[in-house]
Formats: sequence, structure tokens, C-alpha cells
Amino acid sequence: MQGPNPPTSRPGPGWREYGAVMDEQSFDARRMHPALAGAVVLVTGAGRGMGAIYARRAVEGGARAVSLWDVDDDAARRVAGSLARVGVEIEVRRVDLGDRDDVVGAAREVVERFGRVDVLVNNAGVVRGAPFWEHDPVADIEATMRVNTLAPMWLTRAVLPSMMADTTRPKRILNIASAAGTLANPNMSVYAASKWALIGWSESLRLELSRLGHGHVAVTTFCPSYVSTGMFAGARGPLLTPIMTPETAAAAAWSGMLRGAPLVLRPWTVKLAMALRGVLPVRWWDAVAGKVFKVYSSMDEWTGRRDPALTRD
Repeated sequence: MQGPNPPTSRPGPGWREYGAVMDEQSFDARRMHPALAGAVVLVTGAGRGMGAIYARRAVEGGARAVSLWDVDDDAARRVAGSLARVGVEIEVRRVDLGDRDDVVGAAREVVERFGRVDVLVNNAGVVRGAPFWEHDPVADIEATMRVNTLAPMWLTRAVLPSMMADTTRPKRILNIASAAGTLANPNMSVYAASKWALIGWSESLRLELSRLGHGHVAVTTFCPSYVSTGMFAGARGPLLTPIMTPETAAAAAWSGMLRGAPLVLRPWTVKLAMALRGVLPVRWWDAVAGKVFKVYSSMDEWTGRRDPALTRD
């Protein structure tokens, strides 16, 4: 396994380092997935929930370096500390994903430090559960679109050229969308819009890479229903749709990403709902979704983490 590249610039002020580089002989790379063995992995929203799980799976999968991004750097440092014993080089960066300059600058520093990014996990997200007219134009609408939709685009745009140029190993991009991006749902209009946009961009990017000869860069879009990370505290799972644990959801996303699966939907009722919505007249679907599956009332008692204005993950 290739050792880490020395940093070519002084790390930024948001940077922290934990652990050490894993010895080349400390594991058998033949047992590891080629997309992970010796990889440089970048995870946003890595301070809690599924982001922390993706970071752990990267370490366990043989990554040589993991960059943990979160606006809550204390939480990210705790995650890094729990992984440091494994021996992979881990850094923590406090990044405001709503600030394009912050995102692009931090991405540049990661590439300068580690030489490349092999696996990118666009995991961070925010949600505001309320009727649209109760959303503040800046604190809710603009912030949600920036973090959920624009930040993955900004970050991917920053690291993608080097991913495309490096054909020596498989590359992976995992975009965490939502079942809310496949179906309209009251009390989450802006969140749903941000995830619809993310899915459209992610799928289009996948096709562009494939058509233009960059098949070694695989893009996976993950669309889960409600996950018990705290982000959707108070929400109720629709009929036949249990609220998933973070471990279950992250395992499905991670497995799909390693396989290079284009789209991962969990649980199975997400795909069923998409099919029914596609074949039923709109009013019929509204009746089925609202009265039978109880989709339209699933956010009625949402509380989130009770953070000011937005719930982050």
C-alpha cells in the first residue's frame, strides 16, 4: 500500500490530525475492496450519525487516510479519537458547508496534503420540518439548499478532476439523498426540494462519467426513508416502513457504494412508493399516500434535535 504523500502546504486552521499511518504489513490488502485499500476517504457530516459510521467503515476497510468534515469539530474530534487506535491517518476539519469558499478551500488542502481523494461521501444534511410559509428565506430555505444540494456539488467539482485523471484505482462518490427526494411530503417542502435536486444532479453526473469514458469513477445515490439519527426525531414511519437504525442504513449505502450501484433505496417500500406514484393518477396517489400509507402525516410530530432553526446531520 502506498504511503501518505507529504503535505505540500501548511494545513488550515480547522485541521487536526489523529493517529498514525498504518504500516504496510499490518493488514492483508488482498482481503479488502480495491476501492478502499490504501484509499484517501473524505466524509462530510462525520461528527455523528451515519457520517461517523462511514468514517469507521473506511478505517476498517483499509483506508490509509480519512478526512472528517463537520461544522461541529468537537463532535468530529470525538469520532477521530475513537478511530485513532486503528492506526490510519485521520484529520478533522471544521468546514461550513454553506460557504462555498470554505468548502473549496478545505477540499484543496485535503488534496494537497494527501495527494488525492479516492472516496467522497457527501453525507451532511439539514432539515426544517414546517409548512413552506414558515421557512425563513435565508436561515431555512437558502441554508438548506446550500448544505444539502450546493455543497455536494461544490465539493465534488473541486475533487472530481483529480479523481477522473487517476485511472490507477477505482474511485467512488456516495451522495446521501433521501426518499423525500422521490416523493412530495407536507412539512418538508424545502428539504424535499433539496434532495430532489441532489438526486437529479447525482444521477446525471453518473451518466456523464460513464458516457465520457470515466467509468472508474462510480457514483452512488442513497435514498433512505427515516433514519433514527435524531435528525428526524418525532417523525413516524409510513405503513410497512420502519424507521431504520443508522447502522442498517449506512450498511446498505456503503455496500452499494463499494459495488458501484447507481441507486440504493431503503427500505423496499421506497421503491414500491415510487412505482405506485408513477402509475397512479395524481389524486389517486394522494389518497393512497395520505390515507393508506400515512406518508403525508409522517412529519406532523417532527421535533428534530431541537437545535435552533435547523436540525443538522
